[in-house]
Amino acid sequence: MIGYIAIGTMAIALVASVIAVVMAINGLRAKSSLILESSRLAALCSFPLLSITMGILLYLLLTNHFEYAYVYETVDINMPVYLKIAALWGGQAGSLLFWCWLLSLFEFLALINKKNLEHDLFPWVTVITSVTLGFFVLMVILFENPFLRFFININEEVVEAIIPPLQTLQVAPKYGLGMNPLLYHPGMVFHPPALYLGFVGFVIPFAYAIAALIAGREDSLWIRKSQKWSLVAWLFLSLGLILGSRWAYDVLGWGGYWGWDPVEVAALMPWLTSTAYLHSSLLQEKRGIFKQWSAALIILTFCLVILGTFLTRSGLLSSVHAFSASAIGPFFFAFTAVMLLISVALLGYRWQKLKDPLEIKSYFSRESLFLFNNLVFVAIFLICLLGVLFPILSELVTGQQINVGPQYYKNATGPLFAILLALMGLVPLSAWSASSGKKLGSMLWKPLALSLLIPLAALLLNVRDIGAIIAFWLIGVSILVTLFDFGRSAFINARNNQASVFSSAVKLLLRNRRKYGAYIIHIGVALMALGVVGIEFFQSQTQVILKQNESVSFSGYSLTYRDLAIDQNSQDHETARSVIEVLPPAGSPYMLYPERDYYYVSQQSVTLPGLSSTPVDDLYITLVDWLPVTSEGATFKIYRNPLVFWLWVGSLVLVFGTLLALWPKKYRDVLQHEEQV
Repeated sequence: MIGYIAIGTMAIALVASVIAVVMAINGLRAKSSLILESSRLAALCSFPLLSITMGILLYLLLTNHFEYAYVYETVDINMPVYLKIAALWGGQAGSLLFWCWLLSLFEFLALINKKNLEHDLFPWVTVITSVTLGFFVLMVILFENPFLRFFININEEVVEAIIPPLQTLQVAPKYGLGMNPLLYHPGMVFHPPALYLGFVGFVIPFAYAIAALIAGREDSLWIRKSQKWSLVAWLFLSLGLILGSRWAYDVLGWGGYWGWDPVEVAALMPWLTSTAYLHSSLLQEKRGIFKQWSAALIILTFCLVILGTFLTRSGLLSSVHAFSASAIGPFFFAFTAVMLLISVALLGYRWQKLKDPLEIKSYFSRESLFLFNNLVFVAIFLICLLGVLFPILSELVTGQQINVGPQYYKNATGPLFAILLALMGLVPLSAWSASSGKKLGSMLWKPLALSLLIPLAALLLNVRDIGAIIAFWLIGVSILVTLFDFGRSAFINARNNQASVFSSAVKLLLRNRRKYGAYIIHIGVALMALGVVGIEFFQSQTQVILKQNESVSFSGYSLTYRDLAIDQNSQDHETARSVIEVLPPAGSPYMLYPERDYYYVSQQSVTLPGLSSTPVDDLYITLVDWLPVTSEGATFKIYRNPLVFWLWVGSLVLVFGTLLALWPKKYRDVLQHEEQV
């Protein structure tokens, strides 16, 4: 009975979305505010209805209702509560329902405050969000319903159905299969929701962009209305990518964090285009230019979100991250194609109207550098798109799927990411409109001269790889220039107001949160780049077989294998836990505990590395295998990952900068009031 209620609420939510679309279009035709208000209220109904559906599925998961196929496939009776909650998005059907719920939440938040809605934009925003939500809900109901139950038919075969066929008996298994053991990690709780929030969040700025194109608005109103939504979506998408990288680093046991897997790249592509969009939207808001860029990039970002969803659920790509093949694949492809064609047609129709009123007069102006920035982001995106689609294209041409490897992405995108670092060092000191190279050089020479100490230090530390030296120098330039510009502004402000430099710096941050939030984001990106350069250029590894109490020297460390204990007390898995004593190049010895868990139901092993992290390097050890008599020896794989610590520190800095940029404006008003008092 409870499953029927869940399906019923989904069906009503679908009807509400259809009503919202029909009423919005009719309200525009009739120019009736009453009909438009009815459309808005219908759209708002989807969120509480889908919340009921989500609540029912969560109840079924937490209470082990294994007669439901989705619960049986994703939940094991011994799973902890947090993993049962994560099972909401741990399978194909549940993740799609979760996507629908998040989309209805964003739609609800975008439309709930009637005072903030523009009369000529919000009806079309309602139409676009409701059409998108309706499509996803329809896919769940027709193809990926998480409320199918097990029945035995007349031929004693187990079938899945919503409504039991005639002459059937319901089956209620005592135990579930549970999720893939690789998903038994806290990352499963945080990574998919963050990624989905990022994906879904871009529906709102996309809807505003299309609404502006339909309404023929040439101003930047849609940018201002969707600005916070864009930044929130970008923040969550960034968090999703970062958390996924950390998860891979902690669980997969291969010493890395990013394998350029097709599904990983499919998630990266909308991040690239949305980052370019954020830069374009800034120029459109401040200077009234890049209107064409802004509209094109947000359309591309939204379509890439849907394309990525299609690729991960269609079975076209072979990936550890992909779901199994599903009948929804062709429908997602058709939806993506239709949305892209309609959007491009609208953009083409308004293209001349969106033409920039101002011309870029100098190659060294901030507008010119932003344009170059966008071109580089788009170039990286195209490289990634070719890499993702190449296996599909090769199969169409040759009948055999050929994947491109990580080396393709590294060789093709590495120089372009270096250019982005260089641009991060130039933009803070550039000026709007007519900025000459001479003027930019006069501002740049001090931090540039100081940055020359970085390659010198690298050479003194015996770094001989020219690519690594250039990368370190570009990272240093981008950080130094950003700090130099902020410090100079704080010093001038302190001198003019006869205040301390520290208090002036704090006031600058709070009064110009968007500008300096962006500066902090850039510093975070540079720190992340430091971690990337460290592991990509200087990672070292080895594999050794050690007997008990035997030692090995590796990259300045002395490692001694002390013990291995096998714990079979758990009901669902066996744990082999080794003990490695580590004597670092400097400091006191410590212990690391690499382990392998073997899960009985799935008959799969999961490697959990022993990890020691410092600002200089990470020592990363995995347990590969051991002899039947554990004291006789075990095989270990050992990695030294220099500077990867800064990848995670830079991620935190990036999040802080984004939150600062998102901080409500009312806070500044409070500060100014306090200063006056």
